[in-house]
Amino acid sequence: MKPHDFDPELDLIVTRDMKAPPALLYKCWTTPEHLVHWFVPKPHRVAACHLDLRVGGACNTTFDIDGTLMENKGVYLELIPNEKLVFTDTYTEGWKPNPEPFMTAILTFEDLGSGMTRYTAIARHRSRETAAQHEQMGFSGGWGTVATQLEEYAQSLM
Repeated sequence: MKPHDFDPELDLIVTRDMKAPPALLYKCWTTPEHLVHWFVPKPHRVAACHLDLRVGGACNTTFDIDGTLMENKGVYLELIPNEKLVFTDTYTEGWKPNPEPFMTAILTFEDLGSGMTRYTAIARHRSRETAAQHEQMGFSGGWGTVATQLEEYAQSLM
């Protein structure tokens, strides 16, 4: 992502250099049987996952947070294998508008060589208030924890 694309009023960001190749991290993000192992901070878990890897395809997850199920329905906007993944909850499958959209996720996997990847996850919001709400919900800690879990899980597959 180009630096000028980042809006500090609307975007929240986590960047990590990870000891795993971009293709493996991308696979962990785009394969349900991998995603369920790391995508929500433990001890919480992913209870269900349906991914249709195409622009407009479903990007649906259900989290089990202390016994409460939280559905997250969205669509993919951009998929560049091993480089970039963009999805949003602004729409659901079939381009149906979500009455209460929250964010768009922009993930990049920059190959640093020697099996290393600069992983960047940006959560883009429609307003300053929504971005602030996401930060108050624990974005930095939660998405940071998930990044650590992603790296550890990817390394377990190497």
